[in-house]
Amino acid sequence: MPGKGYNIEPMLVKGSSLSLDGIKRILLIQLGDIGDVVLTTPTIKVLKENHPGGEIFVLVRRYARELIEDCPWVDGVISVDKDKRKFRDEIVYQRDLLLELRRKRFQLAVDLRAGTRGAILSFLSGARLRIGRYRGDGKLWRNRLFTHLVRPENELSQYSTLHSLNLLTPFNLRTRNTCPELTVTEDKERSAANILRKANVPLDRPIIALHPFSRWRYKEWPIRNHVALINHMGSRYRVSTVVTGSSDEKDRAAEIVGGAGVDAYSLAGKTSIGELAGVLKKCRLLIGIDSAAVHIAAAVGTPTVTIFGPSSPISWAPRGRQHKVVYKDLACVPCRRKGCNDSEVSRCLDELSVGEVIPVIDKGLEDRM
Repeated sequence: MPGKGYNIEPMLVKGSSLSLDGIKRILLIQLGDIGDVVLTTPTIKVLKENHPGGEIFVLVRRYARELIEDCPWVDGVISVDKDKRKFRDEIVYQRDLLLELRRKRFQLAVDLRAGTRGAILSFLSGARLRIGRYRGDGKLWRNRLFTHLVRPENELSQYSTLHSLNLLTPFNLRTRNTCPELTVTEDKERSAANILRKANVPLDRPIIALHPFSRWRYKEWPIRNHVALINHMGSRYRVSTVVTGSSDEKDRAAEIVGGAGVDAYSLAGKTSIGELAGVLKKCRLLIGIDSAAVHIAAAVGTPTVTIFGPSSPISWAPRGRQHKVVYKDLACVPCRRKGCNDSEVSRCLDELSVGEVIPVIDKGLEDRM
C-alpha cells in the first residue's frame, strides 16, 4: 500500500487483491483503547476518500464512541461494553448486538486488532469479505474466520496510525495524509468553554494543559515532577495551566494542583471524552505522558510535548514539527515492556529529572507564545 509515511510493505498471506466497487456497506472493528480509536481515523478517511459512495460503520467500545460519532467520514457507530450483567441479561445483550450487526448487511468487515472478540464479531456480522491480521501464535482458529489475512513485517519501525492502514493492503489504496484527525462540533466547543468558565480558568491568557495520567502506571512520571513543571511555567510565563484526567484520577489531580505554588486548575472528571477534545482544542499546548490525551490533542491540532518512558516515540509520538518528545537517555530505552522487567516500575521515568524536561517545555511554549 504505497503512500507517504509507509516504510514497510504489508504481506497479503490469504486471499487476493480486492476492489471496493460494488461494496455498499463497510464495518471497521476497532476494539482498542481511546488512543487506538483516534489513531484509526486516517484509515476511515482513506476508505471514504477512495470509496465515497460506500457507507462506513465503526464498531468501538462504548467509552470511545463520543470521539468517533462526529467523524465526517463515518456513517454510523456501533458500541459494545464489558458491563457486568446477569446471565440472562448478557444473553439478551449479545443477541441484540448480533441482530444489529446482521441487520446492517455489511459486505466487508475489517478487524483492525489482533484479538479474538473482533474476529468473532467480524465473522458473525455476515460480511462476505472479512479482512484481519494474521496471527502465528497458535490461535490459528482465529485466522480461519477471515477471507483475507495481512501480515505486516517490522511494524515496530512504523508510526502506530499506519498499523490500521496496513489492513487495507488488499485494496491497494493510496493516501498522503496519515495524521489522525478529530472533529470538534460547535456544541462540544461551547461545552468546553463552559467547563473552563465553571472551573474559574482565566481565559485572558494562553491555556496550557497538563495530562499526567495513564491507564498504566508504568508510563507515568512522578507527581512531584508535574508540580515542579507547573511552578516553572507559572513563574516564567503568563499562562493558565489546567490538569486533565478521568474521574478516577481526581484525587491525584487535586494533589498536583494543591501542591503547586502558582494558580492551576483541575478538570479531572469534569469532561466527557468528547468534551476533553474540545478543551484541548482551546489549549495552546498539551504536556503529557504517553496516553490517549496526547493523541486527542494532536488530532484536534494542538501542539504537544510528550514524556516517554518504556514505550517508543517511533510508534506513539504524534508526527510534525509542532510535536516534541523527551525521554531518558538510557541504553534500554525504549524497552517496550510494562516497566523494568515487566515490574510495572519504570526506572527511565523515575530517573528522568525535571531539569531534563524543562528545556523541551520551554521550547514548546516559546514556539507557541
